[in-house]
Amino acid sequence: MSQVATNIIKDIKNKILSPIYFLQGDEPYFIDRISKTIEDHVLTEDEKGFNQSVIYGNDVEISQIVALAKQFPMSGERQVIIVKEAQHLSRNIDGLEAYAENPQSSTILVLNYKGKKLDGRMKLGKLIKKNGVLFDSPVVYDNQIPAFIDGICKESGLTIDTKSKYMLTEFLGTDLGRIYNELQKLKIIVKDGNISPEIIERNIGISKDYNNFELQNAIETRNAEKAFRISKYFGQNPNQNPLVVTLAVLFRLFSNLIIYHTLSDKTAQNVAKELGVSPYFVKTYQQAASHYPLKKTTRIISLLRDADVKSKGVGATGNITQKEILDELIFKIMMN
Repeated sequence: MSQVATNIIKDIKNKILSPIYFLQGDEPYFIDRISKTIEDHVLTEDEKGFNQSVIYGNDVEISQIVALAKQFPMSGERQVIIVKEAQHLSRNIDGLEAYAENPQSSTILVLNYKGKKLDGRMKLGKLIKKNGVLFDSPVVYDNQIPAFIDGICKESGLTIDTKSKYMLTEFLGTDLGRIYNELQKLKIIVKDGNISPEIIERNIGISKDYNNFELQNAIETRNAEKAFRISKYFGQNPNQNPLVVTLAVLFRLFSNLIIYHTLSDKTAQNVAKELGVSPYFVKTYQQAASHYPLKKTTRIISLLRDADVKSKGVGATGNITQKEILDELIFKIMMN
């Protein structure tokens, strides 16, 4: 999880509050987590009925939000106003300037401004930074997902092994909200708090033996029998194992191998840093590099590009299936 988001959530739970939270950016997960923490932790259940309002940006005007924010709580010390879909107010968002300059101390105003950001030159952004919290929700990339899973597991009192972590990464991609929800489901199911491949297979539906993680391992170790066995399973379950995802996984593997071959410093720490992978996987890259020298690796990149083109129906003869494309690719990689 974003360290900045973690710190904001920690402050909220400790009642260290700001009068304005402007939550902006492209990743909705962090915006939703901070907003939900305010919704759940600032007021008691009794106070929420009178002093907590959730409104939507496409239903209100800026002037209405300001008028609501200037009101005093009906009872208790604070009122909370959460504006969801606040990005719909972008044309007139500067109408908040006067309020941001002198916000009501008894009001917690939260604006969920998804998919957009304030112009950094705007006076409003500077005022919110001065008198409240302006949070940029960062995009999380593929290679950051395992660390994100680690963070959620630690926060949730769970432990997870490396294979399980990468099974989830492959299956759930960069959908942080879905990853969080699936881990919370597993938290309820797993009594000892330990997430294993078997637990994931039973409860999320990812095969522990037939997945892209295992296919990559088979290719790294030149285990042709295992690779073709996985390809057969993929062919029998094409909807759960789309070829486009498999090709992306293999393209990343061989692109990283090219980088590995060109590194002058091949210490584990430097390899992990340069490839953006966990140190756990450095040994697998070292092993794969022994099977696939630089010239072979560059030729395999061309094979992957050809397979990608064929998967889109270009240059393929007849009605070729995704399994046939993958089988041909595996054969050429192994024979390369």
